[in-house]
Amino acid sequence: MANTDHIVLLDSLGSPFGMRVRLALAAKGIEYQIEEEDQTQSKSSLLLKVNPVHKKIPVLIHNGKPICESLIIVEYIDEVWKDRCPLLPADPYQRAKAKFWADFIDKMVHPPSDKVWAANGEEQEAGKKEFIDGIKLLEGELKSNPYFGGETLGFLDIAFLPLYYRFHTFETFGKFSIEAECPKLVAWGKRCMEEEFVYASLPHPHKIYDLVVQYKKKLGI
Repeated sequence: MANTDHIVLLDSLGSPFGMRVRLALAAKGIEYQIEEEDQTQSKSSLLLKVNPVHKKIPVLIHNGKPICESLIIVEYIDEVWKDRCPLLPADPYQRAKAKFWADFIDKMVHPPSDKVWAANGEEQEAGKKEFIDGIKLLEGELKSNPYFGGETLGFLDIAFLPLYYRFHTFETFGKFSIEAECPKLVAWGKRCMEEEFVYASLPHPHKIYDLVVQYKKKLGI
């Protein structure tokens, strides 16, 4: 990173999408400034300025230029600092597969996961089933590799890790065991947590549970 680079991340500590960006920056050893956004309050003027379309976090501001949407930001980081710890595979087919499964996470796993902690009754049960079905499919992509990226932690690992850090929250609210359903996926998550840049970048899973409880109270859920 050049000495003239100035990097600001608009984020909220409990945001799983912001966690992706924090992980990518940490994996590459990039220094940056955090601007915390309170998701239960009105949007800051800075956020509205740099992300006028979606008006949401995370936003990476690199030398005054904003980049939005977490997976796009992670890919941007990988391209700009490509000489440091590559995240996406070099092979075009493997790159396409990693992006496919990251998109799958956002469309098929994230939405039902929200129902596990935010809903009750039949809606929560339906969310649990959809969530488990989704992560079982994802677990199959691990095959015999230690990481989704093969022998090294990469793009798809970073895309899913923030949800793994919420497993304790899901299990507590949903009253079920993810390890009983997806033991290989839980073993993968524990392996990732042993990486220094991972555990140094993200709050402890119990802290995330506390943040979710506070968030629910503020929203009156």
